[in-house]
Amino acid sequence: MTYFEILWRSSTKKDLRSLPPDEVAGIVAAVVKFVDEPFPHGAQKLSGAEHTHGLRLGDHPLAYEVLVTQKAIVIQRVPHRKGVYR
Repeated sequence: MTYFEILWRSSTKKDLRSLPPDEVAGIVAAVVKFVDEPFPHGAQKLSGAEHTHGLRLGDHPLAYEVLVTQKAIVIQRVPHRKGVYR
């Protein structure tokens, strides 16, 4: 089985610092599962980017990039839903 390394952008870490701890725990738990399965049920390829996918985690749309050749997943953004549509 192929395992992927999870990489967090500094801007994503900043997004997480502004969230309540229980929401951060849920997001991190969902991201940890990407190690085994980078394309879970509900994930969609985002238009305009070749390797970027999105997944809704409660009120937070998660954008992540899957780099298959490098076996890495880069977590791009985890904003709150209300900020995405402004």
